[in-house]
Amino acid sequence: MEKAIFLPVVSVMFQEGNSMQLEPGLYRHYKGPEYRVFSVARHSETEEEVVFYQALYGDFGMWVRPLSMFLESVEVDGEQVPRFALVQVEPSLFTRP
Repeated sequence: MEKAIFLPVVSVMFQEGNSMQLEPGLYRHYKGPEYRVFSVARHSETEEEVVFYQALYGDFGMWVRPLSMFLESVEVDGEQVPRFALVQVEPSLFTRP
């Protein structure tokens, strides 16, 4: 079985104003499925930054996850790997005027 190569997610982060932004594009979850990241948003009550993304399998569900959780590493077979790894940067559907 081929060993997956993960790109560090930190390299696709940038600062915009007072918040961290994540490059929109295709990301692979450490368990294998791919997702399309659209944007980083803020929770209306807590202002916590969340990632807005879509599964590219099954029912193609739309999801949000705290940015901090999206960026964290998880342990797989005794090794730390990113929860989500960048596969390909894509232009965002959501742009600011």
